[in-house]
Amino acid sequence: MILHNIVQGIFLLTGVIALFASLFNQDWFFTADNCRFAVKKFGRNGARWIYGTIGLLLIAAAIYFYFQVERFK
Repeated sequence: MILHNIVQGIFLLTGVIALFASLFNQDWFFTADNCRFAVKKFGRNGARWIYGTIGLLLIAAAIYFYFQVERFK
């Protein structure tokens, strides 16, 4: 069970970081090497929408998996 909680925490933390970075247009996030492709391909606002959506999906996945694991206890 501990491993599931760690993975859920990683999903949640990553989702929150991506969501808040996209909402507040953080330069440190969008100038990183991993984000440059999305910024170049879709523009800064397009990349913000993409990473905001990814953040919401990761948060939703963490919540979903939390309740799925809790159900089997």
